Amino acid sequence: MAKKTTKDNKKSKKTSTEVVKKATKSATKEQKKVEKNNTKKTSKVEKKSTKKVTASKEKPVKKAVTKATEKPVRKRKKKTKAEQVIQKIGNDANRSLSKYLQEISRFQPLDPEREIELAVRVKQGDRRALKELTEANLRFVVSVAKDYQGQGLPLTDLINEGNLGLIKAAERFDESRGFKFISYAVWWIRQSVLQALAEHSRIVRLPLNRVGTISKINKASERLEQEFERAPRADEIAHQLDMRITEINDAQRIARRHHSLDTPFSDDEKNSLLDVISDSNVDDPDKELHMSSLEREVRDSLDTLKEREKDVIKMYFGIDYEYALTLNEIGEEFGLTRERVRQIKEKAIRRLR
Repeated sequence: MAKKTTKDNKKSKKTSTEVVKKATKSATKEQKKVEKNNTKKTSKVEKKSTKKVTASKEKPVKKAVTKATEKPVRKRKKKTKAEQVIQKIGNDANRSLSKYLQEISRFQPLDPEREIELAVRVKQGDRRALKELTEANLRFVVSVAKDYQGQGLPLTDLINEGNLGLIKAAERFDESRGFKFISYAVWWIRQSVLQALAEHSRIVRLPLNRVGTISKINKASERLEQEFERAPRADEIAHQLDMRITEINDAQRIARRHHSLDTPFSDDEKNSLLDVISDSNVDDPDKELHMSSLEREVRDSLDTLKEREKDVIKMYFGIDYEYALTLNEIGEEFGLTRERVRQIKEKAIRRLR
């Protein structure tokens, strides 16, 4: 019986130790799992916090950078009534011109057979044929009129005058000669535009040949200015056009704009250019004040010189004299040689500086 009990005790001890070992193992495993979970949670929290910190750091930096790189918004100056009226007129003109160009883009160019057919019908008095022939070439008139911009008439007026020349050409075109209608019409279009420039763009009317010469010189001048990247001289323009320099100078002198002194600034104003031009017969008070202060400064500076040096400077520059004296004339006044007078003058000027 005693042996059995000892064996039972040994078995119970073994089982209890095994249970303890299993319990400790499971406890360590659970503890490791908890530690892992805690480390994961802490790492996630740290990442989130670092992201928030970096984001909070980056946001003000980005704002500062954007503020530094942003261009300052300039306040637009309010336009005067005159500027607003001019802008409105220009906008209206641009709208009408764009509408006109849109309308004439509908007309397609004609083939030679159709041109001949219409020209024959125009000779017979067919107004519809005249309309079709002119409408098909309206876009060419615009291209010709653009060459004469900036000479005193707006582009819309130049186009209108060119259209009149186109109608004349359509009425006089002879299809039997074998050339295209547009080759014949270009001369009439240009003549009509030049006629309008001669009559309406200047106060003093110029003959057509002068207007044509001025236009040719302006085109050559623009071409040479792009080539040389500077304003061309008269001899360079003359060489380009195979003309004499005197002809270029005369044409450029005539091409200057003339303005009436009595023309009002706008339709709403009564003031003209004559009202704001200064009168040359009246002395300018600012100029008088400047000259008097300059004279006082010069005299104060001359008083710092010796008496002979002062007299030599006055004589040489004509101060208090009717005219300036030469070194020889000053030498005769003082009984000195020309070289000695020059030395005194140079010494006095050095002292004044």
